[in-house]
Amino acid sequence: MAKVLVVEDNPANMKLTSMLLHSAGHVVLPAVDAETGLRLALAEQPDLILIDIQLPGMDGLAATAILKEDPATAAIPIIALSALAMKADKERSQTAGCDAYIVKPLRYKELYAVMDHLLQEPQPPANQTTPPGLPATGQHPT
Repeated sequence: MAKVLVVEDNPANMKLTSMLLHSAGHVVLPAVDAETGLRLALAEQPDLILIDIQLPGMDGLAATAILKEDPATAAIPIIALSALAMKADKERSQTAGCDAYIVKPLRYKELYAVMDHLLQEPQPPANQTTPPGLPATGQHPT
């Protein structure tokens, strides 16, 4: 399955998140603060990142913005996690570059559905008739 970086400072939330991810067959890379999360993201190149918005020191949104600006990590999908179900937090997470937003406590069905969506291979547009990599004429390159 996927290698998932979890940036969460609350031990109970980290335990629950890790348990849910492990039970779905994922590998968990834990980080308790944004700085550790940034280092792990660069070193390990995870398939997905779950990041708490409110972290000690640098917050999760600042870390997300750094990850999205770095070409080495920009394509990694990031899910913001927040204990506060506030519209402003969701909007701020989108502005920072998060690909999804989930309110804690985590509900496993929602978490798995969002992760599955973000981890899917990109699908070609429905109206595309020429396979990617071929010239528009449909002939193989020579």
